Amino acid sequence: MKPAPFEYVAPNSLDGALAAMQQHGFDAKPLAGGQSLVPVMNFRLAQPGVLIDLNGVPGLDGIWQASDGSLHFGSMVRQARLEREPLVAQHQTLLAEALSHIAHPQIRNRGTFGGSLAHADPAAELPLICVALNGRVKLQSATAGERWVAARDFYTSLFTTDIGDEELLVEIALPPLPANAGTAFTEMARRHGDYALSGVAAVVTVDGSGVCTAARLVYLNAGEVPMVAEEAAQILVGERPSEAVWLETAVAASQNEIDPRGDIHATADYKRHLAKVLTVRALKQAFARAKQ
Repeated sequence: MKPAPFEYVAPNSLDGALAAMQQHGFDAKPLAGGQSLVPVMNFRLAQPGVLIDLNGVPGLDGIWQASDGSLHFGSMVRQARLEREPLVAQHQTLLAEALSHIAHPQIRNRGTFGGSLAHADPAAELPLICVALNGRVKLQSATAGERWVAARDFYTSLFTTDIGDEELLVEIALPPLPANAGTAFTEMARRHGDYALSGVAAVVTVDGSGVCTAARLVYLNAGEVPMVAEEAAQILVGERPSEAVWLETAVAASQNEIDPRGDIHATADYKRHLAKVLTVRALKQAFARAKQ
């Protein structure tokens, strides 16, 4: 397959990229790593009139830690670089754990952090991780300036985000976790590197006696957006970790708070079953890590 004809623009500055987005608006698509956009263009599922290449724009590939402990990432940071980044390994272990599940090394060498978030595939790992970690994204345009949006509010429906027609996603911020927090990510795919049939990220916080004080569960491929199981997570609060509590939580989340779609790979019921099993596994790991 070949993409529909398009105009190619390669700005060499952020101002130039924003000006191009302002000029072309809805008819334009920014090109980051191209690992999601180019395939859908080849199948003509997306037919932008203008492709704005961000690879020559300086200043979008930084990684730094702010004074409040949060980690900040330029939207053009490659996923493979995230795997090697000491700050990620030290401060955001949930992100570090999920990265190896994203496709294959060749894909991660080109794919970008911001590109995956903006593509908004509900089966992708990085949107899930950003929601689970209460991340934020910075959007910028030539006319309206910049604004920060919480990751959970960023995803509005299937493959749809809060990005305006003239806006670019330029930065991602992940806040620090409490010292007594534990995280875990697990997923199930037919083959390593395939899109997951189901997956879950767990973030728990415990007090000095091991009682859960806060919990967060987020699921991929379980609805049109990363699905947050708020009511199920509240079952954990005030409880000591146990198989019984984990199973109760997993049943509540898989039956009441996710909405997976059946497809050629698995029925909706099977995906619910996977979500339940994976929730127990993730909670067991997260609580064990919270105690360390």
